[in-house]
Amino acid sequence: MKKLFSKKIIIFLLIGLLLGGGIVGYRYYASTKKQSSGKSTKANEHTVKQETLKQTLTISGKIEAEEKATVRFQSSGKIVWIGVKKGDTVKKYQALASQDKEELQKNLEKYLNTYLDSRWDFDQTKDEYRQPDQHYWGLSWDQRNAVDRALQQAQFDLNNSVLDVEIKNIALKSAVIYSPIDGIVTNIGSPYTGIYVTPTQAEFEIINPDTIYFSLLPDQNEVTELTASMAASIVMDAYPEEPVTGHVKDISFTPKSGETSTVYEVKIPFDPSTTSVTKYRLGMTGDATFTTLEKQGVLAVPPSFIKTEKENSYVIKKVGSKKEKVFVETGTETDDFVEITSGLAEGDVIYD
Repeated sequence: MKKLFSKKIIIFLLIGLLLGGGIVGYRYYASTKKQSSGKSTKANEHTVKQETLKQTLTISGKIEAEEKATVRFQSSGKIVWIGVKKGDTVKKYQALASQDKEELQKNLEKYLNTYLDSRWDFDQTKDEYRQPDQHYWGLSWDQRNAVDRALQQAQFDLNNSVLDVEIKNIALKSAVIYSPIDGIVTNIGSPYTGIYVTPTQAEFEIINPDTIYFSLLPDQNEVTELTASMAASIVMDAYPEEPVTGHVKDISFTPKSGETSTVYEVKIPFDPSTTSVTKYRLGMTGDATFTTLEKQGVLAVPPSFIKTEKENSYVIKKVGSKKEKVFVETGTETDDFVEITSGLAEGDVIYD
């Protein structure tokens, strides 16, 4: 009998818990539904005050260098000496490498002999056709023309032999190549001696890190917002925690060729005195942010509080214990605020 009574008590308790949970759940549901319908939702309010309006423009770019050079030999030949390696710092006019001068010297001597041979042939031809006993002026007009053409041809051959000698002499002088700028050797096409190479196979790439700059490519709408000497905060993708400040040095007047759209190159140099430029590498990417507008101490409200009616702007303003529609005049607009030029005063409360 006691067991049966205990079971009944337990059943009644379970039924009570279920009923209680159902009632609580129904009330919560009804309350949520009522709030979602907007009947009991309190409108957001904002107190009008002075704000700082700020508009920014962010453009992506990458690192380039004003001074960079690719140095190569003038002609093919065997490399016998290389005075630098990749990563070395070089000075302007410092020797980089040398070709085998012996072969070039022999070529020069060979063409010098050819020049002498051409010179003797020219003198011999001149003597044969222009000696008085040949009666040059007694020849017919056609015969004299033939003589003159033969002399001109001999002169052309002589001139060509002179040019050949000069070209070989230049090649001999160009057997040693030099750096045209101060900088760092970033690449050597053929770093080994004793190899016969063409000019393109033995290229030396040099970049001056002191001349690196941040290159931007704004489109035709963005470039109109930039001016010379405008400050920019640059954040490199490789160093997100180390922003760098720079100033616009140059804005291209013509579009950059090779791009799919109309863009203009903008250069922002790095200041070596304040920035460790050696840690940057050509091609590193980042973003430059410009402040294109800044107005301090103006009355402004968030855009969500501004309503429109037939192209007129108004707000819902608290007047005593009531809410009234008040028309306002607006000025500068940014992403965060809209300037109020008339219709509101500092301390007014408005609703969205």
